[in-house]
Amino acid sequence: MLEKREFYINGQWVAPSASNDVQVIDPSTEEPCAVISLGSEADTNAAVAAAKAALPEWMALPASERIAFVAKLLELYAARNEDLAQAISMEMGAPIDMARTQQFGAGAWHLKNFLKAAENFEFDHALNEKSPNDRIIHEAVGVAALITPWNWPMNQITLKVGAAAVAGCTMVLKPSEQSPLNAMVFAELMDEAGFPAGVFNLVNGDGPGVGTQLSGHPDVDMVSFTGSTRAGQAISKNAANTLKRVHLELGGKGANLIFADADEKAVKRGVLHMMNNTGQSCNAPSRMLVQRPIYDEAVETAREVAEAVTVGNAHDEGRHIGPVVNEVQWNKIQDLIQKGIDEGARLVAGGTGRPDGLNKGFFVKPTVFADVNNDMTIAREEIFGPVLSILPFDTEEEAVAIANDTPYGLTNYVQSTDGDRCNRMARQLRSGMVEMNGAARSAGSPFGGMKQSGNGREGGTWGIEDFLEVKAVGGWAAG
Repeated sequence: MLEKREFYINGQWVAPSASNDVQVIDPSTEEPCAVISLGSEADTNAAVAAAKAALPEWMALPASERIAFVAKLLELYAARNEDLAQAISMEMGAPIDMARTQQFGAGAWHLKNFLKAAENFEFDHALNEKSPNDRIIHEAVGVAALITPWNWPMNQITLKVGAAAVAGCTMVLKPSEQSPLNAMVFAELMDEAGFPAGVFNLVNGDGPGVGTQLSGHPDVDMVSFTGSTRAGQAISKNAANTLKRVHLELGGKGANLIFADADEKAVKRGVLHMMNNTGQSCNAPSRMLVQRPIYDEAVETAREVAEAVTVGNAHDEGRHIGPVVNEVQWNKIQDLIQKGIDEGARLVAGGTGRPDGLNKGFFVKPTVFADVNNDMTIAREEIFGPVLSILPFDTEEEAVAIANDTPYGLTNYVQSTDGDRCNRMARQLRSGMVEMNGAARSAGSPFGGMKQSGNGREGGTWGIEDFLEVKAVGGWAAG
């Protein structure tokens, strides 16, 4: 079993100030795979102090030099594909092939896009041509606490660290205690890339401990958090006493609007997207809204596709979905599947219990419910597992009303060959992102939501801006 008790603080791997061991559980086997230590307040304070001390020199460094550090990080990142993939697969259950491609690849993608965005970013410029003595300076927010989740760990770590580094912020990373091992590999990369001591720090811990200490810390200027809406609310309240900036990327309950004129692969595409990463994605299209003329056909297609999805050990190569992350999540998902049955939804694929042949591990059957209405629990709550709800609709207006009838607003989807209709839907859907006909958003596009899906945007230029303050200067000596 791996022993990874140390933290990375002020450019050094250091022992925790007090012993507080916790086991990391492999969700494929339910067996411990590593032991880490949860940090204490002394560890949090040491990391924040290191970040605070490093801030003046780091933010004063020319942006081109900060960008060069990120470029070096990207170069080193590529060489650690297998180490990162093995860690992610073992600790959170992504199938190893998927961990090597999607999970690992997300980190490289974001770092590349930050480098592109930074090339033309004006950190310092005149207000306009007629006001040469008015200067706009984009300045680092300061010390940033980065609190990241277990479901797409490298995706979220690079979205935060890459942007903060380019912006000139120093940082303390608290990865999820469910998936800390990949973050520790990442800390090794930050060290190897030569980032100055204190610019990047890592302290393992849980939300009530290190997470709370960071979000309320008087020397932390910003919290960037990805996780549940409930945790985001707690962080916002705790951060309010110091009026620090809070960036939240939270849950979702995405609607996938499939019109009668959708292309023939729309339903299959939607089901497979839902099942990807074992349904553990905040932007998953978990509510499939289908227009009535094709509803029965869509339900049958969804059943066939879901039943063809195989479930297996995350360590096995091949195309399959793995387990969910832990026992707590497994039990929650089982309860919600049962709730769907109890509330009258029609179960057309999957159901409660483990898939056949899997008697150990946190495996969930790919599950599809039909005849769901928007008042049912499975249509309201984020399940965070491979569970799809299908709802019928008749008109555009009804589809929009159902889609927007949710406290969430992260990503919605539209499937129609009528371009004008797609554009109308995109304007009316209340979400930070809309994807249509299988077209993913392009490199550098902002990621983030509305309502209880959070605030702020990650990725590209918008991601960098979230870690910057705007300073307006009058009387600048131009020339």
